[in-house]
Amino acid sequence: MPSPTRILWVAILASFVSFLDGTIVNVALPAIDRELGGGLATQQWVVDGYLVTLGALMLVAGSVSDSFGRALVLRIGLVGFGVASVAIAIAPDPLILIAARLLQGAAGAFLVPSSLALITSAFDEPARAKAIGTWTSFTTGAMIAGPLIGGALVDLASWRLAFLINVLPIAATLWLARGIRDPQRRPDARIDALGATMCVLGLGGVVFALIEQPRRGWADPAILAAAIGGLALFALFLLRQRTSRSPILPLGLFRVRNFWTGNLATAFVYAALSLNGFVLAIYLQQGAGLSATLAGLASLPVTILMILFSSRAGELAGKWGARWFMTAGPLLMAAGSLILLLVADDFDYWWQVLPGMVVFGLGLTTTVSPLTSTILGAIDAERSGIASAVNNAVSRVAGLIAVAMIGTAVGGLLDLAGFHRACIIVAALLAAGGVVSWAGIRDRRAPAGERMDP
Repeated sequence: MPSPTRILWVAILASFVSFLDGTIVNVALPAIDRELGGGLATQQWVVDGYLVTLGALMLVAGSVSDSFGRALVLRIGLVGFGVASVAIAIAPDPLILIAARLLQGAAGAFLVPSSLALITSAFDEPARAKAIGTWTSFTTGAMIAGPLIGGALVDLASWRLAFLINVLPIAATLWLARGIRDPQRRPDARIDALGATMCVLGLGGVVFALIEQPRRGWADPAILAAAIGGLALFALFLLRQRTSRSPILPLGLFRVRNFWTGNLATAFVYAALSLNGFVLAIYLQQGAGLSATLAGLASLPVTILMILFSSRAGELAGKWGARWFMTAGPLLMAAGSLILLLVADDFDYWWQVLPGMVVFGLGLTTTVSPLTSTILGAIDAERSGIASAVNNAVSRVAGLIAVAMIGTAVGGLLDLAGFHRACIIVAALLAAGGVVSWAGIRDRRAPAGERMDP
């Protein structure tokens, strides 16, 4: 069996691919629009097509990971992600591109839960908190570095290379993962296919309605049918989880205080992160006139801070408790977002954007590792796959809903006024995440009866 350090690097690289691709696309959106057309709605679907299958199937992947093996699920996800990346790189029109993004999101759903579950099973406390902090520094750094890498590829070559580049880390991860073995499969393991279908179609209907509503209006029958049908299907999905013998989303997990509170904070924080990344990458190019490379460089301070200090933040939160970190971090990010209100028609990156990016980066560094460690630490290690899947699904669904609502939030046009409105919304979401953490998180080990049984 490989050493814990090697397992950690496998987990980092596998998740790195998913997080990198989730944000690398943002700076490629204007180039995709210029080549394939489709406007803001297509740009939203390129982002949300990935997020809807990622968020919905991540719950399935978490259950499969716990039941059939983390290493097996990881390999399936890596191969599928690579195939989908190649399909995106050769897509001739928006429809095929969006379909390939849906497939890529489905494959990506198998990467993050199994990665975190491998870490949880390979490390004991307090080494686990530090390992998760290291994982966080690299994977969240990938989210922020994505625009930089994507921007350079768009400017120097083609937006298509921004997706094709995934093949290299995927090959490296598959090579490193050789020798990792899973325990014997559970004899009663099964997958709730009907529940998975309800979840995907329910989320898809709501997202379709939110993206297309600014163009078609709420009176359009297709919009009403998608919104109502999607909500109904998702409600039926939740009801099914109460009675299913093999639930995708074990609702009993939410009886654990730190778990449900941490996931509520996650919803606010990651909705804000997705909205901020989407709006900033597009406005800096289409509004401020920066190249794709410079737009990507704008977030470099956040990347540097994440890589340097996330592991340390996770270690300190493990010693002192996560509540202060999970409160102060989102509030710092909210302040950083409000600083971006300095952006004006007479654009100056150094005075209008850089200060906000530094404050935002400090807040993000303070938040993410303690948040992840607290949520996973609230649930027994045997259920770490589904616990990780729930948390990541919450973050992705929050992000896709935030992106889907951009047209409504900015009035259908991402001009300077729309950018400022988005900054205020981001700050409000982050502040809510900090308040929820302060009110709900408890820095203590949960009593034995409060933790979930495997």
